[in-house]
Amino acid sequence: MRYEELTIEGRNAVLEAFRSGKTIDKLFVLDGCQDGPVRTIVREAKKHDTIVNYVARERLDQISETGKHQGVIAYAAAYEYAEVEDMLKAAEEKGEPPFLILLDGIEDPHNLGAIIRTANLAGAHGVIIPKRRAAGLTATVAKTSAGALNYTPVAKVTNLTAAMEDLKKKGMWFVCADMGGDIMYKVNLKGPIGLVVGNEGEGVGKLVREHCDMTASIPMKGDIDSLNASVAAGVLAYEIVRQRMMP
Repeated sequence: MRYEELTIEGRNAVLEAFRSGKTIDKLFVLDGCQDGPVRTIVREAKKHDTIVNYVARERLDQISETGKHQGVIAYAAAYEYAEVEDMLKAAEEKGEPPFLILLDGIEDPHNLGAIIRTANLAGAHGVIIPKRRAAGLTATVAKTSAGALNYTPVAKVTNLTAAMEDLKKKGMWFVCADMGGDIMYKVNLKGPIGLVVGNEGEGVGKLVREHCDMTASIPMKGDIDSLNASVAAGVLAYEIVRQRMMP
């Protein structure tokens, strides 16, 4: 099911969006505003596990499209999020070991869209992103994915490491993209696997990296020391493809 991307403004409109079941990625609330209607909206947001950001009026005015935000603005997702379990079922139905891509700190929607496109072409069964410090499924992501978002499910989880632990219990292994890791050609990337990629600035967070079973690096011969996150994800994803095709 597809949603149009929406910036929803005004107390009644935002409350109705929550109650109608729209997928709200983020809620922005005027800092210090505690009247009854706003408290009701915040309660609805917490009930739906939506991130609430308390910001200054200048910030709300800046992102407002109507100038009539009444102290609240919500960002609705362009597409529905999937469940991780659905990705595992898809792999099972295809008779393939699960191949998932997990993203830690990818906040650029163009990078997210490009990774979803790569995930589809590489045969990954889904992409997992965290609720915080991550781009949501905006129209920009959909456009950059070149249609892949219609076919590749994306799940949003509260805690990436908890999701990894649950998947480990189901037999999955995790490889972290890290410049300090073993050269990817020397790492066994066959079987049920999750590829964990961070942003090009900070890489994969320490806690998430510690939950990975292996680390893999991309050999580089140039004068700079990092690739764009979507490019790195693509290189490693296709090393997984290459190894899966080997007898």
